[in-house]
Amino acid sequence: MPFGKVLFEAGCDCGYAYFPTTSIISMLYLTEDGESVETAVAGNEGIVGLPLLTSGALAPGRAMVRSAGRGFRVKAGWLMQEFDLTRPVQQLLLRYMQAFLTQTAQTAVCNRHHSLEQQLCRWLLMSLDRLPSSEITATQELIASTLGVRREGVTAAAGRLQDAGLIAYRRGHISVLNRAGLERSACECYAVVKQHYEELLPESLAA
Repeated sequence: MPFGKVLFEAGCDCGYAYFPTTSIISMLYLTEDGESVETAVAGNEGIVGLPLLTSGALAPGRAMVRSAGRGFRVKAGWLMQEFDLTRPVQQLLLRYMQAFLTQTAQTAVCNRHHSLEQQLCRWLLMSLDRLPSSEITATQELIASTLGVRREGVTAAAGRLQDAGLIAYRRGHISVLNRAGLERSACECYAVVKQHYEELLPESLAA
């Protein structure tokens, strides 16, 4: 799954479901004038293609790879068959759907009520939960587009986190130096979502 690859667009049929292993997939909603905002992410804890489980194969938004890596792809028909016939699979996917909806709702709250610096902390922490190291590959343009803000705002927020010794930023690469400090600087949204994932998906690698 290379960086920037679009798995499906809004309104398109979800012919496949995706299970990221080392990649991170961003769920984006776009406005008529081309602006976008990230509503949720999926990584090694989940699935991309939830509309399939409600018999609505049309994607509500764009799914795009924002951290390159690998994953598995399965045909929609096979997944729906397993969902209907296999109770353990059905229960697991429904629990994930509930956790995913919590993430989406909490992201909306965060984008509306919390500072850009707090949003950036949440964004970085959620990325760390789905990556094998403390290194995140992300340009300021990417972060700005997923958070739905101006690039200048991301530059200022990242600079403050760097001055505080929490991160080191260089040419599209972010190294997290102090995760505990990053968690203290984040709003409650990260902890709320993480707790839901831990409760609903106790075996999740993201937990």
